[in-house]
Parts: sequence; C-alpha cells; structure tokens
Amino acid sequence: MADIEEDRGLLAADAGEEDSLPGVEESGHVGTPLPAICDPAHVLHRVVVLVFMCFLGFGSYFCYDNPASLQTEVLQDLNLNTAKFMQLYAWYSWPNVILCFFGGFLIDRVFGIRLGTIIFSLFVCIGQLIFATGALVNRFWLMEIGRFIFGIGGESLAVAQNTYAVNWFKGKELNLVFGLQLSMARLGSTVNMNIMGWVYSKVTLLLGAPGHTTLGCSFMIAAVTCIFSLTCALVLAFLDKRAEKILQKEQGKTGEVIQLTDVKDFPLPLWIIFIICVCYYVAIFPFIGLGQVFFIEKFDFSPAEARAVNSIVYIISAPASPVLGFVVDKIGRNVIWVMCAVCTTLASHMMLAFTFWTPWIGMSLLGLSYSLLACALWPMVAFVVPEHQLGTAYGFMQSVQNLGLALIAMAAGAILDSRGYLFLQVFFCSCICIALVAVVMLYFVDYLRGGDLNRSAAARAKLLKEATSEAENTRRPSQLTEGDVARLSPMSAFGLRNCHLSRFGAQLPHHCSGHLSSLAHRSVLK
Repeated sequence: MADIEEDRGLLAADAGEEDSLPGVEESGHVGTPLPAICDPAHVLHRVVVLVFMCFLGFGSYFCYDNPASLQTEVLQDLNLNTAKFMQLYAWYSWPNVILCFFGGFLIDRVFGIRLGTIIFSLFVCIGQLIFATGALVNRFWLMEIGRFIFGIGGESLAVAQNTYAVNWFKGKELNLVFGLQLSMARLGSTVNMNIMGWVYSKVTLLLGAPGHTTLGCSFMIAAVTCIFSLTCALVLAFLDKRAEKILQKEQGKTGEVIQLTDVKDFPLPLWIIFIICVCYYVAIFPFIGLGQVFFIEKFDFSPAEARAVNSIVYIISAPASPVLGFVVDKIGRNVIWVMCAVCTTLASHMMLAFTFWTPWIGMSLLGLSYSLLACALWPMVAFVVPEHQLGTAYGFMQSVQNLGLALIAMAAGAILDSRGYLFLQVFFCSCICIALVAVVMLYFVDYLRGGDLNRSAAARAKLLKEATSEAENTRRPSQLTEGDVARLSPMSAFGLRNCHLSRFGAQLPHHCSGHLSSLAHRSVLK
C-alpha cells in the first residue's frame, strides 16, 4: 500500500513539473525555457540565422569577379592574352550548362539541404584555393581547373541559400529576406571590385615586387571569404539540425521538378524570352569582366578609378532591384519594361563606345537597365508556362544562358586581341540589337495570343477576380485551367524561382509569395 501511494506521489510530481514548463508548447523543448536568442521559434534566433544565411554566398560572389578586379595584373603577371584570360569565365559557366538542372535534385533527393550546402561551399572553397595555387606557381591550366570546380559549387550554393530561406521564413518575410540576400551578393561583388587592387598593392610591398607569386597570394587572401562562407554553412547546418530536433520540423527542399520532356511543350513566347536572355546578358557580364582595361585605355583612368566605375553596375543593382521589382509588380506591362531596359542598355553601350563622355553616366544607366530587365524578364516565364513546368523552364533558361556566356566570353577575348575595344563594343551592341528585335517579336506574338505578358497588373487581377467570382456564384469548381492561372496569377513557390534569379538581381511579384507561405509554415512550424 505504501508503494502504491509513493508511485502516485511521483506521478503527481511529474505532472506538476510538466505543467510548470512555460516553453514546452511554443518550442517543443522539454526543460528550462530557452532564452529568446536560442529558441528556434523566436524571431531573434531567426535573425541570427538570417545573418549566417546572407554571408553564406558572400565568398562565392566576392571571388567570382576576382579576375575582373585584377585584370591588368593577371594579364601582365601571367603573360596572357585576353582570349586566355576570358577562359577563366568560360570555365565557370561550363559546368552550369548541366548542373542548373540538377542542383535542386541533389539537395532534395541526394544530400539534403545541410550536407548539400556544406558540399557546395567546399567546392567553392577548394576551387578558389586551386585557382590561387595555379597563379602562385604560374600554371594557367591549374587556374582553369580551379574555376571549373568553383563553378560547380557557385550556382548550386545559390539554390541551397534560397532553400534555407524558404525553410526558416514565411509569407512577407521572404521578400525582405531575399532582398537582403541579393544586397549581400551585390556587396560581395562590389567589395571585390574595389578592394582587390589594394590587396595586391599591399602584397607587392610585402614581397618586394609584382609577379605571379604576388597575384597568387592576393587570390589566396580572397579565398578567406570562401572559408568564411564555409564556416557559415557549418553553423547553419548545426542550427538547422538543432531546430529540427526542437521543433520536430523537416529539412527544407527546393521544390524543383525537372522534366526534360516538357521542353517540347514550351510555347513560342518562352523561346523568344530565352533569346532575349542570352543576347542581353552576354553583353553585360563579359563586358564587366573586360571593363577595367577598357576604362584605363580609353578614359585614362587609374586602375583604382577603373575598378570603381566597373563596379557601379553591382552597386546600383543592390538598392534598385527591389524598388524596380515593386514598380513592375504594381504596374505590370512586363514586355514594355523589358523593351525600355534593352533600349537603355543599347544607349549605354553606344555611349561608352562612340563618345568620350564620362563613363560614370553610361555605367550608371547600364546598372539601372540591368536591374530593370531582371525584374521584368525572368518573372515572365511564370506567365507563359504552367506551374508544373516552371522548374524545367527556369533550368533550361539558366542552361542556355550559361552556354551563351561561356561561348561569348571566349569570343570576346578573341575579338579584343585581334580587333580592339571599339570592335568589341560594336559586337556587344549587335548582341543587344538582336535582343531588341526579339523583344519586338515578343510584343507582337504576345499581342496575337491575347496580350497576357503585357497585361497591366490591375487588368490581370480583375480578370482573376471575375473568374473566381463566377465560379463561386455558380457554385461550381473554377473552370480556370492551370495555364489560365499561370497567365493571370502564377502561384509558384517564390523561392523556387528566386533560386534561379539571385545571381541576376531579379525580384518576383509579391503575389507569388502566398503559395510559399504555406511551404514555410509546413517546414518550420510543423
């Protein structure tokens, strides 16, 4: 009898302890209530996670344009011509002709978000170290291998970064989170453009003379940013694993669905969008890669001034992208915005090629038009294909873009060696003219097909509302097909599309984040 009474007393004590735990229901953690900064369900803890999330891709973006920031030094210290120099950008793009289809699959089905992020960060880190070692020992083929490995990790790391964002944040928070990630990416590119020359000069003073050893040491110092980003990946993996145990949540997934057979069903407007994408971006990134020497030779700039003006595209993109994205989202008329961006870019290139006006004007216009095109062009894909084909459409778009960048990078180097900068600028203007012709074609093709792409945001919302109201009034299921929904209000996961857009500065319409809100709720708060 005494034993029974003792057991009852112990059970009562256990029940009393359980009732007295104020943090159990909120965080799922049994024990002493967690401090706010340690509680995965608290906003303060998620701010800490956001900091590591933003710095996750900093090293990749910082080191991507290392060759451009030290273009003169690379050419002189390694005794290269421009064609060989541009191979460093081509080798980055080659693996992403294929990997853009499989980055999300590897995260979802093979590695998981935590291990996948660490592996991709390792690729970036190892690639940069091999690249720096190649410069250190004056072996250009080793530098090319390093850039290839760096490219394997770079684009896939952007996918992982955005998957983490979807996993930890929801609803309208995502617009801010993606905006901060974009700003941090542009900060990495800008800091690289403006600081690597100073780093090289300090290493020169330390070693006593410029040369391939100085160049290699400078790139080794840049690799510290990749090691820092790898550390962020390890910390994020620990925090995500801990949150999974406390909140009983599942690992984040990209949600990408890639079906290569969908390519045969792509409509004509989507193929025209692909042409615009390739022809436009091949006149931007290769130009930035070769810009430093151009500004030194034509405008008699110092290397520091040349690096500064070359980075203005990235500086403007950081604040302009979210603002222009908001404007395009509210107004609509995407085709008109794309036409304005392409025309402005053409004017910028012609100004830089045929006048001696200060290049700050031309490069500033280029930065604005670059941001505007990303905000207007990339989201159009969601208006022409149904949701189940979005993964394939964006994967194909990124694939042909990387193929174009790789080929044009080599062509640009060869043109510069044989004909000079004026002819190269004419070549870039020709690419933009092809893009402009494609935009005009897109306008008329879209007009003949009902004008869905160039419809105003208000008209699109009105049509969707009328269709929904009609379905409700007749008490029948909505007659809208998946294609109709895509044209009026694409409800694909915001993170799915953003993972393909982060490197290009694009923002997606705010109304696309509603579907993602439910994804975030299931994965974080489950």
